[in-house]
Amino acid sequence: MTDIIGFPLPNHIFLTTTILNLSFEFTLFTDFQFYMNTNILGYTSSPAFDTSVAYFSMEFAIDQQLPIYSGGLGFLAGSHLRSAYELKQNLIGIGILWKYGYYDQCSNEDGSMRVEFTAKSYPFLEDTGIVFQVPIRNHDVAVKAFLLKPSTFGTTPLYLLSTDLPENDDFGRSISGRLYDNDEQIRVAQSILLGIGGGMLLDLLKIVPDRYHMNEGHAIPLNFFLYSKFKDLAEIKMKMVFTTHTPEAAGNEVHHFELLKEMSFFYHLQVHEVKYLLDMEGDQFNYTLAALKFSGIANAVSKIHAEVAKRMWSANSGVCEIISITNAQNQKYWQDEAFRKYILKVDDDNLAGRKKEMKVDLFREVEKRTGKKFNPDVLTIVWARRFAEYKRADLLLQDWGRFIQLITDNVKPVQVIWAGKPYPEDHSATQLFNEITERTKSFGNCAVLTGHELDLSALLKKGADIWLNNPMMYREASGTSGMTAAMNGAINLSIPDGWVPEFAKDRLNCFLITPAMGDYSQEEINRQENLNLMDSLQHLVLPLYYEDVRGWGKMVKNAVEYVVPEFESARMVTEYYQKLYNPTNRT
Repeated sequence: MTDIIGFPLPNHIFLTTTILNLSFEFTLFTDFQFYMNTNILGYTSSPAFDTSVAYFSMEFAIDQQLPIYSGGLGFLAGSHLRSAYELKQNLIGIGILWKYGYYDQCSNEDGSMRVEFTAKSYPFLEDTGIVFQVPIRNHDVAVKAFLLKPSTFGTTPLYLLSTDLPENDDFGRSISGRLYDNDEQIRVAQSILLGIGGGMLLDLLKIVPDRYHMNEGHAIPLNFFLYSKFKDLAEIKMKMVFTTHTPEAAGNEVHHFELLKEMSFFYHLQVHEVKYLLDMEGDQFNYTLAALKFSGIANAVSKIHAEVAKRMWSANSGVCEIISITNAQNQKYWQDEAFRKYILKVDDDNLAGRKKEMKVDLFREVEKRTGKKFNPDVLTIVWARRFAEYKRADLLLQDWGRFIQLITDNVKPVQVIWAGKPYPEDHSATQLFNEITERTKSFGNCAVLTGHELDLSALLKKGADIWLNNPMMYREASGTSGMTAAMNGAINLSIPDGWVPEFAKDRLNCFLITPAMGDYSQEEINRQENLNLMDSLQHLVLPLYYEDVRGWGKMVKNAVEYVVPEFESARMVTEYYQKLYNPTNRT
């Protein structure tokens, strides 16, 4: 067994450094022996995963008590740290401690959505005592480092940075306030905090990882910090890897060069030096493109997404190879323990009974929130993920007449639940959430739930019979929620996008919605795919559920068998070591 990355430092450190011609000095009063001693942390790495990795992510979904995530990116990062811990990989996480989290999604009296920001408390985090300065807008912003120890939630060590300190001004304190703040300067400063702040923290801890892993492009300033040390792009490319998660514009951040210069985003480099270094032109700096130029290798998050990403970026000079490492989720965290036991024992009767109990657990929550009583014997359809236009939460409602027929059928009845958070400033997505709420609130078998975070997400996946996934084709890079739903006996009814084609055996372990074929308007695509969705429900899903109990149970078991272990995150994090981190694979 080998120690986790890092070496003990003296108990008291006096550090003087110069950044952007601004000199500052400060004293660290902390017991680094305590924070880096792996025996005290209760974590040592396996020789099979000796390559040391620092994993940078803007969000981590690890536990409901640590709401520092917004959605899929955080869910992926949380499963990554959990499986890395289970395999004893030599990896630590670097993130930000969001004072207000993402936001609290609440309901008004009429059922419409309300956004609230409430300060969170994190008493289970270790205050390392480390305070240092990061240059932002040519001023020093004080940063404190907290540690999530492995024993707390079963993850590799995670360091979280906060600027919520009395010595900072209002702008400085706000940097670690709200995840994905809508203010452009604060958003830029958040990337500086993650990238440059995270790089500085590693230096203070005397951690020199073999690989730096950017989970999305938010940490891109890390590369400019490293360039100040190595003065060599090739050296950075040997150490840097990158995961791109989405073809959507919102996930590929762009800002003006001049704004980034004013924000100290490029550390000590000038705009013309950045453009020369990365062979970039124009007035806009694209985070994803820069990350692909700084990295030695990158991965997309499904096989389809890899092809999309290559088409998007490969024509640009200097971009690295993009391979596919399909996302996955942690079975131990997400799968119901009793359900897993009955699967392993091939105990069909108790398996069906446990599924019914999980539905009852979900329906208690539905009743508590909405007053509506759902029936555990009725087929339950769940659509639950981030509310965004391309994910089409309302596709089921496109043909309103047929939807009414579906939910008023007393012979083969259904229940439908929607849940998910839009970005708080995405007014069209919020409007869609409210429209679905308004249109369905009079039906006792339809519910729209707020507060879609880890606990509710788990209830929904365990209580669903059908997990509905109907994004616009080629817009969903991965879409991992269906993996954990399948682990808990929910059958995917899905457009064949993202991870789904790598899993799907139509009518064997899932139901595929036939995508519209042809050069149609989006309106016509929606019409055709709604027709295909409703036909699948009427002619395939409902007859199987109500007329062939054994056949339904067999499909449930097939889904679990196909999803584990291929889409369990132990496979994913092992692939990261084999394909991205392993030095024998790097040239």
